[in-house]
Amino acid sequence: MHWSMNPLPLPSYTELGVHPLSGLLWTLLLLFLWHCYRIGSDLPTPGRTHPGKLKSGLRRTKLSRGAGSEYRSKLSRADKVTPCIPMETGEDEEQERGYLSPVLSHALFPAQASAEGKKLYAALKEYAKRYSWVGMGRIHKGLREQVRLNNLSTIQKPHLFFLPDVPSVPFFPRDAHRHDIDVLEANYPAILAEFQAVYQRGIDPKLGWTCQGPKGQAVFPLYSAGVCVAGNCRSCPCTYRTLLSLRTFISSNSLGAAGFWLLGPGATLGGSYGRTNTRLRCHLGLQTPPHCELVVGGEPQCWSEGHCLLIDDSFLHTISHKGPPEDGPRVIFSVDLWHPNVAAAERQALDFIFSPDL
Repeated sequence: MHWSMNPLPLPSYTELGVHPLSGLLWTLLLLFLWHCYRIGSDLPTPGRTHPGKLKSGLRRTKLSRGAGSEYRSKLSRADKVTPCIPMETGEDEEQERGYLSPVLSHALFPAQASAEGKKLYAALKEYAKRYSWVGMGRIHKGLREQVRLNNLSTIQKPHLFFLPDVPSVPFFPRDAHRHDIDVLEANYPAILAEFQAVYQRGIDPKLGWTCQGPKGQAVFPLYSAGVCVAGNCRSCPCTYRTLLSLRTFISSNSLGAAGFWLLGPGATLGGSYGRTNTRLRCHLGLQTPPHCELVVGGEPQCWSEGHCLLIDDSFLHTISHKGPPEDGPRVIFSVDLWHPNVAAAERQALDFIFSPDL
């Protein structure tokens, strides 16, 4: 018997049903694309479609599931409600662009404020108009709350301007102004020599002295309310150059001063507040008799010749010289320095607001 070794013929693709399977796959693909198109047509296009369209699409879906007439009436009423997220308008966009112009510039200033307070507030608005409101929040708040502060009974109450949220203690450590203290103490011998020269000429208003009191209270200013006293600076050239070398000396607004301060034996200056908490007064002791005392915020301290004290005089403070006449006057060189927690932008604004020319 003869067996043929030829292989059996393979079935064709048509016989296996390949073409019907391919057609089925194409049909499923078309159905999927149609389904995606139907879903996409019900979704709103951002910025073009009214929010109500999404609600109508949801309504159609729920109604197709057999919702009753009661549900239809609820939906029809809901369509009349204003959507929770309104569409943006040109007015809203304009307001958003101007959000950096804070409400501060439009807030009403307290009507009971003093004429000085209103003048300072007008100066702040002028500064913000020329430059910016950025960084002016504390200054604005301080000017508005000054009226309320003046009516409080507290141990810290500057009578002209209080800057809020500034950490303060009656006496600051030397590290708060290390550079300027080192400069002043290094020049102590020259400063003392120049004071002795002007003191020996006599305490007389014609010779540059001011504030002469009944018990030997007198001041020889080099800077007064931010203005250089040229004649006195020429009499003390080394002291004047020392002032110019300080980094934080307040030399360009009416909050700053520098000069020699004298207090005679038996004198007491008590119960007063400084003008502002934006500065620290640096006292360099020149002549400090043993019975002299400074009390700030209830804390007593004594001066020491050749050394500095950093004082926040916005606290209630008293000064006394209880020594005998032969002790002579107590003499300090006082310099106003910026409080270390006043920012650079705030210093620039305060220079403008408290300009000696305003």
